[in-house]
Amino acid sequence: MAALVVLGAGLTTVICWGNADWLASDEADESAASFITWGMMIAQVCAVIVGALAVTSEYGSGMIRTSFAAVPKRGTVFLAKAVVVCSVLFVVSTLTALLGYVGGNYFLDREGIGLALEGPVARSMYGSGLYIATLALLAMSVGFLVRHTAAAISIVLATVFVVGTMVMLIPGELGEWIAKLMPGNAADSLVSPVSFNPNSLDAWTGYGVMLAEVGVVSALAWWLLTKRDV
Repeated sequence: MAALVVLGAGLTTVICWGNADWLASDEADESAASFITWGMMIAQVCAVIVGALAVTSEYGSGMIRTSFAAVPKRGTVFLAKAVVVCSVLFVVSTLTALLGYVGGNYFLDREGIGLALEGPVARSMYGSGLYIATLALLAMSVGFLVRHTAAAISIVLATVFVVGTMVMLIPGELGEWIAKLMPGNAADSLVSPVSFNPNSLDAWTGYGVMLAEVGVVSALAWWLLTKRDV
């Protein structure tokens, strides 16, 4: 959690500080609004780790048997973990995005390109919280599926960062649409007031796509959890 805050708010502040002069110049080909939540792109790594560890740490220690003995209805265990992970990460990530906004906007303001906390900028603050919380739920669900910390973290990070980038190499409209629909790319416009990718889906449409994808993985994880011995 501490790393999430430091990376999310700290990197946004540093990136805005380092690019404020350029963004205020006529040479800039990006919007200042694209940088105001920049650190959250890296902070999502921490969310994946937290989401996976909420499950896999218990499998690794054997404590998952105690949890299932205390609460025999395994669907309830899944739901309880999901509520705790998502609610905590939503609050922490939203506050982190706001902290990054305060730090980064200070340097943008000095160059006369400060951003008001309204409209798409305000949406990107709680949008960051929603995205990070949903990503953590994905990691938690994959954790239930594979029951191994390194495997769960690797699968989700590879899907978000590696596969999500590599599909852009597929030529034509097919590659363009696959790239748009990848979980790590779909909600770009929700997290950033102005996405670096001009072809990104609209904010709420993209988040809906991400929710649907995570929902499928979560449903599969819940079903397997109720069928397995442990």
